[in-house]
Amino acid sequence: MNIDHTVFLTRDYERTWQRYEQLGFTLSPPSRHFAARTGTSEPVPSCTANRCACFGGSFLELIGIVDEAAGDPWHVLPILDARGDGLHGCSFGVDDSAAASKRLEEAGLSTSGVLKLQRDVELPDGTRTARFRSVHIRRDRTPEGILHTAEHLTPEYVHQPRYLDHPNGATAVAGIVLVVPDDEIAAYKSRYAVITDGQDLVDIVGVNDLLPGETPKELPYFAAHGVVVADLAKARTLIEQHVPTTTHRHGFFVRAEDALGAAVYFEQETR
Repeated sequence: MNIDHTVFLTRDYERTWQRYEQLGFTLSPPSRHFAARTGTSEPVPSCTANRCACFGGSFLELIGIVDEAAGDPWHVLPILDARGDGLHGCSFGVDDSAAASKRLEEAGLSTSGVLKLQRDVELPDGTRTARFRSVHIRRDRTPEGILHTAEHLTPEYVHQPRYLDHPNGATAVAGIVLVVPDDEIAAYKSRYAVITDGQDLVDIVGVNDLLPGETPKELPYFAAHGVVVADLAKARTLIEQHVPTTTHRHGFFVRAEDALGAAVYFEQETR
């Protein structure tokens, strides 16, 4: 299991997509979602569309609310209404959705069954439908936002070579930062160990360990997602043409206010 992708939700999607391009990411074209409401139903139109920064095995997903009247089968609008634009979730890659569903049901963490998701994408030779399967973690167990698994049935449609070269040199998702009350860190780490099947994939921190100078939001919440880059200094020079950056122990980051809802951090790739 790994971080398949992070989930950023926004109503101000055009501005957000433009800002991530200014941060040096090559984004895939907009793609509308069709999602199943239950494990036994077929996908229906959703109010959402995404653009993604893809790296071959992981990606940042920037989801815009492009048509609020189109339906909300995966219930993202209540999160936006309550918390506003920002980083609201994470998806963990699996090879077998049925096995993941069984494991998470037995742990009392999921009742969704295996859900279908699809969206049309443009390939050089025409339109194709990217298909996925997903198991959703119960929202009443994750007040921080959306958590689910992702099984790619057509990964070649998502991670197209023409979208993998980023001006900032990004090569993979580095991680995601979840801020929780200091006295609940141990409980959250224990729950995430079950969700991720023992993998340490989410940086769970208290307010005192937040990125330097960031203003805390209502706890718990996802404060930042990050990428590794081939050349940290080159990436920083490019990004500072558009927004200021701040140093932290592993590299640098762009503050939430400048990244339109959640901080974005950059670390040096290790070979």
